[in-house]
Amino acid sequence: MTYDIAALRSQFPALSAGTAHFDGPGGTQTPQPVIRAIADALAQPLSNRGQGTPGERNAESIVTKARQALADLLGAQPAGIVFGRSATQLTYDFSRALAKTWSPGDEVVVTRLDHDANIRPWVQAAAQAGATVRWADFDPATGELTAADVRAVLSPRTRLVAVTAASNLIGTRPPITEISGLARDAGALTHVDGVHYTAHTLVDLERLGADFFVCSPYKFLGPHHGVLAARPELLETLQPDKLLPSTDAVPERFELGTLPYEFLAGTAAAVDFLAGLDADATGTRRQRLAAAFTALEAHEQALRTRLDKGLSSLRGVQVHSRAVDRTPTLLLTFEGRSSVEAYQFLAERGVHAPSGSFYAIEASRRLGLGDTGGLRIGLAPYNNTEDVERVLEGLSEFLAH
Repeated sequence: MTYDIAALRSQFPALSAGTAHFDGPGGTQTPQPVIRAIADALAQPLSNRGQGTPGERNAESIVTKARQALADLLGAQPAGIVFGRSATQLTYDFSRALAKTWSPGDEVVVTRLDHDANIRPWVQAAAQAGATVRWADFDPATGELTAADVRAVLSPRTRLVAVTAASNLIGTRPPITEISGLARDAGALTHVDGVHYTAHTLVDLERLGADFFVCSPYKFLGPHHGVLAARPELLETLQPDKLLPSTDAVPERFELGTLPYEFLAGTAAAVDFLAGLDADATGTRRQRLAAAFTALEAHEQALRTRLDKGLSSLRGVQVHSRAVDRTPTLLLTFEGRSSVEAYQFLAERGVHAPSGSFYAIEASRRLGLGDTGGLRIGLAPYNNTEDVERVLEGLSEFLAH
């Protein structure tokens, strides 16, 4: 297993500015191959999809390759990959499509651990359908959301369970396979927010048991748009609102308007870049991705351990990321000090660790942090030990300031 952090960092032009980036959970920096793929797509003839002209064929090829790349990344089928403007937009679209099948008295389960993009669309769709919303809570002391927490709010009337695969605020990774199994036994579908999870762990849609899984390529080195993965046969059962002349084929019936071809080219390049993180890996792209994520997790775990140790020696710091199984994402607050002050102090020293609740408003409130949240330190594939030392030194100076 070879993870060459120096070679990897050289592929990110933005890192030459000298900032230590810990803002990956909000969006990663972009490697050169992705930038080139976007530029190359725009430099070639490009038209609406078809087979008659070079521009039409280029567009068709880009979409086909992007669907296959995302299928390889997520352990899904290309025909089950839906592209959209963002994960939030896709969740809203699917909440409206699914709500058409709900009736008064039906129930929808959401969790207080989730990003609001996997809460509010379902709450609003339930209200419009006359369905009841039931909330699964998590333990603020441990950060854990268990299968038992979800089981407690399931009933024969449950139609959907919306749950995160990893909290973008505190990193908690709930037991999705177990939760989706409980939902299935209750006759419900599971919609999984995988936006934060996909950046750190190889996704296996079948193993997770997710009926719907959303992610955002810009969280894993790609451009800004959203992706939803589902079984093609499940997509066939849903009838979204769409334009009359637009195709009724799956998955295109869910894709409103013309796709951003240049961004899809960039996303395929991002998947290929991830597949190369382990320089020694061979085999299919899916096999290379499996090796790459093993190498990535080992790299990020080593940095997280260094962070955890360094933070434990700083007085006046409270770490709210405590779950046993979690991503390398830490939420901090400071005794008698504002996390916004800490963010500003670090920013002046070339360290970007943002402050806020990051749209995980229910989780922030449940932690007792109100709408303010805390300082979030999130690791990405390009972070190194120097970055970690810089943020620890900056926080030490801040607390002594």
